[in-house]
Amino acid sequence: MKEGQASRTAEYMALFRALESSLPAGRRLFDDPFAREFLGPRMALVARLGTLPGLRELVLRVIDRRWPGARTSGVARTRFIDDAVGADEGQFEQFVVLGAGFDSRAYRLPGLRKTTVFEVDHPDTLSRKRTALTRALGAFPEHVRFVPTDFNQDDLEQAMAAAGYRESARTLFLWEGVTNYLTEAAVDATLRWCSRAAPGSRLLFTYVERSVLEHPQSFFGTERLFATLAAANEAWTWGIEPCALPEFLAQRGLSLEQDVGASEYRRLYWGESARRMRGYEFYRIAVARVLGAGDNRPLDPE
Repeated sequence: MKEGQASRTAEYMALFRALESSLPAGRRLFDDPFAREFLGPRMALVARLGTLPGLRELVLRVIDRRWPGARTSGVARTRFIDDAVGADEGQFEQFVVLGAGFDSRAYRLPGLRKTTVFEVDHPDTLSRKRTALTRALGAFPEHVRFVPTDFNQDDLEQAMAAAGYRESARTLFLWEGVTNYLTEAAVDATLRWCSRAAPGSRLLFTYVERSVLEHPQSFFGTERLFATLAAANEAWTWGIEPCALPEFLAQRGLSLEQDVGASEYRRLYWGESARRMRGYEFYRIAVARVLGAGDNRPLDPE
């Protein structure tokens, strides 16, 4: 991301959520009343156009043609994660959003209102987010704590401890749309930190298949996508192949429970119509559990 500015890709995701929320109740996958609050003037105009019945479908078609699969994958994964967080309601004392961006679950999902929420992200993004939320809510919620951190440079453990995070508490971690922007060392350090949480804690995170970084031309729609990322100074840097993920997590004290790709989670919510959605097949959601003392924890390779 560019110095002094909030994440551009976080704003794109907020736009996709705003457009989805403007659809009729019977068509939308979720309702995010805060998404528009995070948009700058240009994106806000697109969101407003998307509310007009005569222009709504045109706006969606233009976006899907420019960045194939980005919107449909992002919207479906939002609903998938909403459902996963809702299913875990009451099972965790803490909810940690790593790379929170303009995520609004702490403010729109009723089950999180009595949970301590830590939102971790770059200081510039969190500053803009606090301003937008205070404007929308009138006062900043007491159950949410912002933790300004750069995953590639800062000490996450120290920052979280200072914010009141407790390793002994069962925790639900969400790491959405972040790993593909990090170094492998940063991914490794963050996963190892998560694995020190209380046994039974869970981590939901997204990642891209490594092959899209090595052979982007093999995937539909990547040329414009990568150009947009480069222009925003938010190029992707890390990925892993799905077949290697279980062992990768096990070496870091985590057990893979679920791993689904964009084609699968789009089909989950759009059924047969998802077959016509192309692009972003390389983008995946994984669910992992923190191993306990009685679990088999592989030794780190020498």
